[in-house]
Amino acid sequence: MEAKYCKESRVIRTSRVFPNDVNNHNTLFGGKLMSDVDQIASISAARHSRRECVTASTDSVDFLHPVQPKDSVCFESYVTWTGTSSMEVFVKIIAEDLKSGKRKMAATALLTFVALDEQKRPTRVPQVIPESEEEKKLHETAPERARIRKERKQKSKELAAFLTTNQPWDLQSCNGFV
Repeated sequence: MEAKYCKESRVIRTSRVFPNDVNNHNTLFGGKLMSDVDQIASISAARHSRRECVTASTDSVDFLHPVQPKDSVCFESYVTWTGTSSMEVFVKIIAEDLKSGKRKMAATALLTFVALDEQKRPTRVPQVIPESEEEKKLHETAPERARIRKERKQKSKELAAFLTTNQPWDLQSCNGFV
């Protein structure tokens, strides 16, 4: 399987912030941004693997600056690193004041996707070739993030084994109220 350049999976999308996109603080609703991040990252994963892909984890979404209704929002994503069937996708979100042209990094995100074969089983993906300084930095720091992801997933499984799946009305709290 031939390796691919990060730029081959690059996706760029710019949109406006409309009134139905904002929260009670009159800034872009975080859930809207997270939905857009997952959507654009999934395209990068599919471009890289040329397969159906599923989101395995949202590893981080860091909100750095609020996005205002006067801003446009530019999402840029690409695959930074791969395992056997998994792909780490980086998304940067840049807000641009449409009147002044001033740009700021509004958020960054890292997600992991898994490529699937025709039977919906994990399948091999090409390795990544980084070119720019940004791509190289993300690529060389990815194995540490993968290690942390693996540890976090194990802890999540341990917690899930402890949690109950009872119906809410079957639960009893210490003071008798649910």
